[in-house]
Amino acid sequence: MAFDYKKEYKEFYLPKNKPGMITVPPMNFIAVRGKGDPNQEGGAYKQSISLLYGIAFTIKMSKMGDHRIDGYFDYVVPPLEGLWWQKSTNTINYSRKEDFAWISMIRLPEFVTEKEFAWAVAEASEKKNTDFSCVEFFTYDEGLCVQCMHIGPYDEESATIEAMDKFAAEQGFLPDIEGARRHHEIYLSDVRKCKPENLKTVIRHPVKKDTGTT
Repeated sequence: MAFDYKKEYKEFYLPKNKPGMITVPPMNFIAVRGKGDPNQEGGAYKQSISLLYGIAFTIKMSKMGDHRIDGYFDYVVPPLEGLWWQKSTNTINYSRKEDFAWISMIRLPEFVTEKEFAWAVAEASEKKNTDFSCVEFFTYDEGLCVQCMHIGPYDEESATIEAMDKFAAEQGFLPDIEGARRHHEIYLSDVRKCKPENLKTVIRHPVKKDTGTT
């Protein structure tokens, strides 16, 4: 049976729909960076998803070809994730989607080294006749966070985020969204097949201890 990260690491992918604290270890990802409205047809964000899955399935299906990856095990491709931010603010304004900057990403299995990643990019580029040069091997060390399962449309995430901020404050923590630490979403539903009110999205925010200083 294929290894399924969502099932084996439920603490990262299947939290309750109420806030909780979690420490996330460093993980490696296939990633594409970009800017702009994620809903734009044919836009950079939707193109990035195609690129991510092109590499993800090249790695997963390597078992069918001549290339052998040391330590390979069969697995379910992990869900799509995204880091999001907007210039000059630590909050998310969903009415200004054109101002988004983002890193779209899919988790890599532990056996994928940078060398094997480079092989996958070269292999996909040749087989699919597509430019994958913007796809990168990305390590994200997220650390201490508050997270929650959001159920419903993406534009209604603010209520869930408010609950997360309140919970974190009650535990003695403050939001720590700055630098490389970002608003993080993990998409568990297929937006093409799921009604907006039923969408399941893990929302994760980095936090730091409230020391009482400014």
